[in-house]
Amino acid sequence: MIIMAPVLLILLGATEILQADLLPDDKISLLPPVNFTIKVTGLAQVLLRWEPNPDQEQRNVNLEYQVKIHAPKEDDYETRITESKCVTILHKGFSASVRTILQNDHSLLASSWASAELHAPPGSPGTSVVNLTCTTNTTADNYSHLRPYQVSLHCTWLVGTDAPEDTQYFLYYRYGSRTEECQEYSKDSMGRNIACWFPRTFIHSRGRDWLAVLVNGSSKHSAIKPFDELFALHAIDQINPPLNVTAEIEGTRLSIQWEKPVSAFPIHCFDYEVKIHNARNGYLQIEKMMTNAFISIIDDLSKYDVQVRAAVSSMCREAGLWSEWSQPIYVGFSR
Repeated sequence: MIIMAPVLLILLGATEILQADLLPDDKISLLPPVNFTIKVTGLAQVLLRWEPNPDQEQRNVNLEYQVKIHAPKEDDYETRITESKCVTILHKGFSASVRTILQNDHSLLASSWASAELHAPPGSPGTSVVNLTCTTNTTADNYSHLRPYQVSLHCTWLVGTDAPEDTQYFLYYRYGSRTEECQEYSKDSMGRNIACWFPRTFIHSRGRDWLAVLVNGSSKHSAIKPFDELFALHAIDQINPPLNVTAEIEGTRLSIQWEKPVSAFPIHCFDYEVKIHNARNGYLQIEKMMTNAFISIIDDLSKYDVQVRAAVSSMCREAGLWSEWSQPIYVGFSR
């Protein structure tokens, strides 16, 4: 013990000196990053990039950066690297700031901000589309083993209130790194594009990435202002109804069965609702379940119509839309 004590004291002293070197103090001056730029790298996507200040004293500490998005929607986060990718709408413009920070358990040191901005794209007010809505739907692809399911995309919009009569609109979507221009439009009575249909897309049928959609336009009389929007797939995916719904009555037991919808999601990823209706006496029963079978005890042995609908369970994806009801099937007999 007498021999070990000096060694222990030396180690403790070295630790204290090391910690003191790593702790920020009032003598450390943090400088803002330099060469901060914002670059559009894709539809509704920008890359923020900057460099450490060359005059910054390192002092054997790990500097970080705080990024603050001002517009079109406020956000705030920290990073150790000198670039950041943002998925965001751009028709309102985009602005952000970045600063150097150094923090520990007791304090936060920060430099001043470096800022950059992308101005909103040009165009006359009231000329961009309004009420842009999109839906996706999955179909089976019997010709491809690599992608047994295909996702279609359908978008609609209204003509801008101040758009000239000769305005023509054009739609593009981006999913991941792939961007496509619409080839199949629906038109209004004046020949203006007001809807788009993609029978096959690059959208993943079980994807979670944002879907970015842009509609721009042209006119001989005015500059048409572009409009872009981001869609969460779970919020716009129109699920198919369940398949092969069957129902039969045995005594007072009404037994209903069905198969999962056409979907890339496996069988355990669905919730269902069953609707049983008797028009003669006004009876209506709606039950929610996770299995693909249901038995109901009925008292009135008359004619019933049965329908089932489906939704992807929150166990597999964020909750989204219910499918349409399946076509009604009729069991029992009329009195």
